[in-house]
Amino acid sequence: ALAAWQRPYLNIFKHFRVEEWKRSAKEGDVAALTDTRLKGTVYRIRGSNPASSYLQLPRAGTQSLGLTGRYLYLLFRPLPRKHFLVHLDVTTEENQVVRISFSSLFKEFKSTATWLQFPFVCRAASEGTARRGAPGAAPADVRWTCLVLDLPSILSLYLNRRYSHLRGVKLCSNLLVKNLCTSDLLFEPGAALAGARLGALAGRGVAPMPRDMAFPVPRGDKWHDLYDYIRFPAEGSKLPHDSIQKSCPSPVA
Repeated sequence: ALAAWQRPYLNIFKHFRVEEWKRSAKEGDVAALTDTRLKGTVYRIRGSNPASSYLQLPRAGTQSLGLTGRYLYLLFRPLPRKHFLVHLDVTTEENQVVRISFSSLFKEFKSTATWLQFPFVCRAASEGTARRGAPGAAPADVRWTCLVLDLPSILSLYLNRRYSHLRGVKLCSNLLVKNLCTSDLLFEPGAALAGARLGALAGRGVAPMPRDMAFPVPRGDKWHDLYDYIRFPAEGSKLPHDSIQKSCPSPVA
């Protein structure tokens, strides 16, 4: 069960006061910008080589975030025509640290006992869902994305290990990031919050996206027309996909 301070979800940037850089570290070209469309601060991480610029939590590699929520939410946008890289360090119940990395640079899935590398496929907003993407630099019109990683499922499917907690996060260039959060709840963005529907969703452990984690949707627009929602591993996939990409138009059928 989640510790009280992590329920119902934990807004990581807010909790660890990322803007003060006391409990987080930055290296290279990392800038806080005001994004008028998202109505708030986003962090831009850029550099010619992914390892040269990054935002890291916690500050020291010897420390641990100690976050136990099942799902990790990353609200981010790859920078157009660039590659990006993200590292997540998680700890198993056997106290083994496993690095989960995903990047548009990776051509194929690779795994060892302590490192999982997943290709991330960026989809152009204008591209239909029929064409399967291949890893590569982000397209010019790449969207803001809500990536939901089911950490216990990833460890169990790919390494047959049991998940304990999220130890650290390293966001490398080239990307924009709005926030990170952990929760045991599956948040559905853009959910029509009618009473009956909300009740049905809650019964399946699904909840509306918390306001401070949500992307704004102008009146008359639909969330899924503006942003991408990627859940990994995909729900109900018998055979795990070895790349992270948008599979279906809506997250909850």
